[in-house]
Amino acid sequence: MSSSPVGPAASAAAPGSAVAGEAAAPVLVEPEKETVSGVVREVAVPRFAPPVTSGSLGDIPFVNAREAPSEAVLSRKRPDGTWRDVTAEDFAREVLNAAKGLIALGLEAGDRIGIMARTTYEWTLLDFAGWAAGLVTVPIYPTSSASQARYILQHSGARACAVENVEQGRMLSAERGAMPRLEHLWQLDAGALSQLADEGRAVEDDAVAERRALIGPEHAATLIYTSGTTGQPKGCVLTHGNFFAEVDNDIELLHPVFKSVSKDPAATLLFLPLSHVFGRMVAVACMRARVRLGHAPSIQTDELLADLAGFRPTFLLGIPYVLEKVYNTGRATAEKMGRASSFDRAARIARRYGEAVEAQEHGRGDGPGKGLKAARGLYDLLVYRRIRAALGGRCRYVISGGSPLGSRLAAFYEGAGISVFEGYGLTETTGASTCTPPLKPRLGTVGWPVPGTAVRIADDGEVLLRGPHVFSGYWDQQRQTAVPGTGDDGWLATGDLGALDQDGYLTITGRKKDLIITSGGKNIAPAPLEDWLRAHPLVSQCLVVGDERPYITALLTLEPDGLAHWQQMHKKTGLTPEQLVEDEELRQNLQQAVDEANRMVSRAESIRRFAVLPHDFTEEGGHLTPSLKLKRAAIVRDFEREIAALYEDVRTQEREGRAGPP
Repeated sequence: MSSSPVGPAASAAAPGSAVAGEAAAPVLVEPEKETVSGVVREVAVPRFAPPVTSGSLGDIPFVNAREAPSEAVLSRKRPDGTWRDVTAEDFAREVLNAAKGLIALGLEAGDRIGIMARTTYEWTLLDFAGWAAGLVTVPIYPTSSASQARYILQHSGARACAVENVEQGRMLSAERGAMPRLEHLWQLDAGALSQLADEGRAVEDDAVAERRALIGPEHAATLIYTSGTTGQPKGCVLTHGNFFAEVDNDIELLHPVFKSVSKDPAATLLFLPLSHVFGRMVAVACMRARVRLGHAPSIQTDELLADLAGFRPTFLLGIPYVLEKVYNTGRATAEKMGRASSFDRAARIARRYGEAVEAQEHGRGDGPGKGLKAARGLYDLLVYRRIRAALGGRCRYVISGGSPLGSRLAAFYEGAGISVFEGYGLTETTGASTCTPPLKPRLGTVGWPVPGTAVRIADDGEVLLRGPHVFSGYWDQQRQTAVPGTGDDGWLATGDLGALDQDGYLTITGRKKDLIITSGGKNIAPAPLEDWLRAHPLVSQCLVVGDERPYITALLTLEPDGLAHWQQMHKKTGLTPEQLVEDEELRQNLQQAVDEANRMVSRAESIRRFAVLPHDFTEEGGHLTPSLKLKRAAIVRDFEREIAALYEDVRTQEREGRAGPP
């Protein structure tokens, strides 16, 4: 881990002036804890950054341009694959021109504007231009169907929307009759931003300054719609103040990441959707801290690896799936070269090293010994540098969220020279509410509260959150405003189950609504088993089943890259998906993975049987949300026959007067 301490800076930086290396070295702050009968029930960490009392996110580009006009704040990819830096002054000018165009078209302060595109430079530019014009931006996943996009635009009352390409434009054009409030529809890859700049030529620069002066921290900045796993999406109203509270404290907390102390200036390549609060929060944090930001619209393996190699970020925002993919690809490559056993030894060394570092930082050991250091040095040349090369070669930190990473993978990456800061949060909390504290990681947890945040565990195990980053409420279509989404005491009920250890670290154990209650009355959280199995190179998705049933079963889908590698190594490349799911050798490999997962839990909680599906769960098939969360009810409904078959023997036994699961 970096030796930079963490905590509140000696003096607060002005908004937008948190430049790398500028702030004084902070100090570590332990969380305040409240216990009940010896069990920690609430923890809180004081804020590290002062609250913002005036201004908005729309001010950030102009503050940057005034304070550091020639500093590179973004990079744009050229057609030849190289990257061109964009200075703070140039970006502010582009934001100004687009904002003038929005004003010229008659959009008023508080109006909503939709953005439907992949992760691109234009997305971030239009976001800040909308804020500079006093608008409320409404992200829409680029993979959304016509009905999903129509619902968000209708519900938010958007007057304008920008799409990325002609296909999206045609899709929404066909829905215009159902969206009478939608006056403008632009296409980004057809020069929409240039068109806006042309529209705004007659508008004075002062008009944008006047709009910015109307907006303060208390005003809505964006409506982000939840993924809708259990029904229609809800629009979370996040204010400018919510974002400032989130990103300013994150920047101070993750001092080694945002204020790089190495020879390489901090930079990140964003490839997660800007439609999701996680990616959006980091994009705002990068602009706020003047960390060079690039955009990668494609997450196809070859294209993303090429972008990482060209951009060479110092840190990345990721989800466990990406880290699992890098690890599994590394092992598959080693296996093809006949070096699988060497890779496995390297992985064990890395995990031991990471665990020893963690123990030392908590005062439970002396850190890696000479032998372990020597082994790590050897495998750094043979294995770990290849892992780092896959992430661009300069990446030393990853901020991970979306689902639990797991202690094995976190320890491996620490040993391989990449520190992972795992976080937990919701759309309603503007991103992270907890995060791994630098210098004090605890593998397998999601860390301590982000500064300024309090975490409480309710009597039924539900995680409650409170802080200035918690949203102002859900959008009410009729009132055209936010209605409160927290209790009268300010606590937000997350719907997640968790626990706090004696040092205040939070562990998430599952979703309250996903809790399985077997026919024998056993309460089981499916998430730990599902997360463990999804980390296996052959498994893409896992759904654990067992509600009101005698024992636990699972539906598994196959990971395409891992399966292709398995087929090549086992000389079974000619089999169809339907044949593969019945292949005895493949099922034996999957059974080994299930057996490993079952070792984490009791017999009553273990997976007794599983079915392998020939096709993956997809968003198009109605089984995944745009953020890749499982739509459990839809899956259980659509695969009712496959699930029933997993319990057929029990029903036969019951009919014959015999009992008990297999």
